[in-house]
Amino acid sequence: MLGVKRETLYAYVSRGLLRGVPGGPGRARLYLRADLEQLKARHDARAGHAAVAAGALRWGEPVMESALTAIGPRGPVYRGREAVALARQDVPFDAVAELLWTGALPEGGGGTQGAGPTGRGTPGAGAAGFGVSVARLAALLPRDAPPLAALALAVAAIGARDTTRHADAPLGEEPVATTDAERARARAIVRALSGLVGLGRDVAWSAAALGAASTAQRVLLALGARPSRAAERAIDRALVASADHELNASAFAVRVAASAGADLYACVSAGLATLSGPRHGGMSDRVEALVAEAGRPARAAAMVRERMRRGEAIPGFGHRLYPGGDPRAEVLLETARALAPRALALQTLLAFVEEMRAAGREPPSLDVGLVAIAAAIGLPPGSAAALFAVGRAAGWIAHAFEQREAGFMLRPRARYTGP
Repeated sequence: MLGVKRETLYAYVSRGLLRGVPGGPGRARLYLRADLEQLKARHDARAGHAAVAAGALRWGEPVMESALTAIGPRGPVYRGREAVALARQDVPFDAVAELLWTGALPEGGGGTQGAGPTGRGTPGAGAAGFGVSVARLAALLPRDAPPLAALALAVAAIGARDTTRHADAPLGEEPVATTDAERARARAIVRALSGLVGLGRDVAWSAAALGAASTAQRVLLALGARPSRAAERAIDRALVASADHELNASAFAVRVAASAGADLYACVSAGLATLSGPRHGGMSDRVEALVAEAGRPARAAAMVRERMRRGEAIPGFGHRLYPGGDPRAEVLLETARALAPRALALQTLLAFVEEMRAAGREPPSLDVGLVAIAAAIGLPPGSAAALFAVGRAAGWIAHAFEQREAGFMLRPRARYTGP
């Protein structure tokens, strides 16, 4: 496949570019096909346009430059600041959002409170923002609708009511600077997302949440939990850890929309649509389902063994960028343990983490950490995905801003392989 000598293959392995596993008796080795395909795509990319079109968008291949987030050995780095360190230092999510949008942490913590693009302040109990009724929005959702469905509806509704939403959108192939009005619109979008994340469960929760002072408080109220300093700290850490992760699938979808001139609501909608996939934000729902199926810690060992026997993956474990363990999961698991060590759902999840470790399998990813936070606080099903979406919205908006400022259309080419 690679067209290289065995010595070159061994050099790739020594540099960490290829991962091998025992391949049978003796010293035989097998190598992961994904790693081989990634190496081949990099090699082919040097051969010209056709090869680039065929391989440059495969998983892990860089496609553009960005000054927002780097992936380091200790997790994502936001504008030069390590995300895990920001979480451990209890920097509020609202301040981290401003860091991603402006390049600097605001003095005094920052926040998403304040006037939106229409000049109105925080909406009252009856309005989701821009004149949209919470009750009328909720009536469009089935009872107990998952948070991602509620968020998709909310973003579309408030965007439709914002008559100035296209004011700062790019019209041509020219850089567009981010204005104060667009940053105000970004804060309003985050405020609405965090306040309406529980819209499919209880209208009263959302009405109360929209008037709260911080994103963490709004999320707790919207999901039916009582805000406390410890719970807000845990939510802030979950949101900060989720805020951005370089050019992941949803961020790239947002950048494509932004490059086409889509308004900020449409860009966030593109991110939500992509996040809903089971291989992205939907992974935390699968982790929640695993914990619910087990029911108690004692069942975890048997379920891990049975799935391993069938050759099935355990959802929420392993990440290509963090073969030694996802640092974001570590800080969230620590936070959850300290918050509610006796919570049954959390104990069950931690039993899966321990069984996977004992079996020499993959370490937990961010999805497991988010489920741990939701379990420790006692949030309803679907809340882990909700935390992911609200947190990642800060990154999506930052990517939309950066793409507009770059001033070019994202339009890859295809190599035709049909008849």
